Amino acid sequence: MSLPQVVARDKWLAARRALLAEEKELTRRRDALNAERRRLPMVEITKPYTLAGPDGELGLVDVFEGRSQLIVGHFMFDPSWEDGCPSCSAGADEVSDGLREHLHARDTTLAYVSRAPLEKLERYKAKKGWTFPWYSSYGSDFNYDFHVTMDESIAPLEYNYKTLAEHEQAGTAYYFDGEQPIEEPGTSVFLRVGDRVFHTYSTFGRGAEQLGSSYHLLDLTALGRQEDWEEPKGRADAAHAARPDFAG
Repeated sequence: MSLPQVVARDKWLAARRALLAEEKELTRRRDALNAERRRLPMVEITKPYTLAGPDGELGLVDVFEGRSQLIVGHFMFDPSWEDGCPSCSAGADEVSDGLREHLHARDTTLAYVSRAPLEKLERYKAKKGWTFPWYSSYGSDFNYDFHVTMDESIAPLEYNYKTLAEHEQAGTAYYFDGEQPIEEPGTSVFLRVGDRVFHTYSTFGRGAEQLGSSYHLLDLTALGRQEDWEEPKGRADAAHAARPDFAG
């Protein structure tokens, strides 16, 4: 591994100032991109998905735990596997109770969903010492509809908003390598207004890996960080009541 060049302090300072200008530009561009993400339209979820949790079967609206926003990590865990994906596990290791509490303070729930049966998820969760909610979508269309499990016998192949043909043209068809069904990572975000659930955003591939602080996670949501609200825990109902494009 090569090390940085050794220079005098004044030369380092000039280089650091140049880099700072680029960092500030990236921050401004990220803020603008986050604002664009919050302005994305949303799609109502009308299919009655059934998931399995420690307390029995539940619908997607129940996964919100009464909050207005839900971030779902699509954890790769095929029903035939005995352990979860190592890369997904590495990310899940960083999900602390403190991180989730910060999200809860902004009316947002973080949960994982995998296709493996609940008993496998519970066993692996106990082995890893995790405390976050983790639900099984085994037997449902959830993973297929959100394009993190690919099986052309069930649905046309699509990942990261591209078909197999488009990936082949782009040179990224490696997403579809291997025997189907194929598990891939992703993150999906939902908004609840009353008993209605809306899909606002999904990200895949490296985008799904870039989950860090609570602020970063909130930047993926429709309501954002909510720092300009009078009440830190503003409700989605109030926020969207004022939107002329929302038929509440």
